[in-house]
Amino acid sequence: MKKNGLHLEKEHLARLLEAVQRCVFFLDASVRKITWPLTGDFLSSQRTNVELFETLSAINERFSKLQDSLGAAMRHGAILSGETTNMFLKVLAFYEKIGVIESVDSWQLCRTSRNLAAHEYGIVYSEIADHFNTLNELRPTLYSVSRRFYDFCASTLNVQPVESEFSEVFLRVTEQFRENL
Repeated sequence: MKKNGLHLEKEHLARLLEAVQRCVFFLDASVRKITWPLTGDFLSSQRTNVELFETLSAINERFSKLQDSLGAAMRHGAILSGETTNMFLKVLAFYEKIGVIESVDSWQLCRTSRNLAAHEYGIVYSEIADHFNTLNELRPTLYSVSRRFYDFCASTLNVQPVESEFSEVFLRVTEQFRENL
């Protein structure tokens, strides 16, 4: 049986949702390796600790990847919802209106924070600590958006990712952030 265009689009969204689940899974695993909050003195004292700085690098990358994957999935979900998607701000406004994101500003704060690390290569350990503490403080925002978007896709679009090893952890981790509006 040949799949129609709508079925293929829903399958694509399901794969994007699985990518979001995978990002939450790995970000959560990395965050659990760190004792929060970080301080500049601690980072300075550990400046040759490869494992620590690889974990911090992974957190940076995984936070960014989660927001990118979530953004792609949200755009696709908006398309399936019949919303205008020519500007991502319109996509964000749609999701703010239906309660998937708290506000456009909260999304952009996450975006700005993650972009700072991509463009600045700080050597001041207190600033590095501040950056990672900010990502950790913003992480619940992305988790809550991820869960509310997942719920929206399931209830409104009848789309869910294929069950995988990431699903259980995603649901457990994001459950506590589900209603954080």
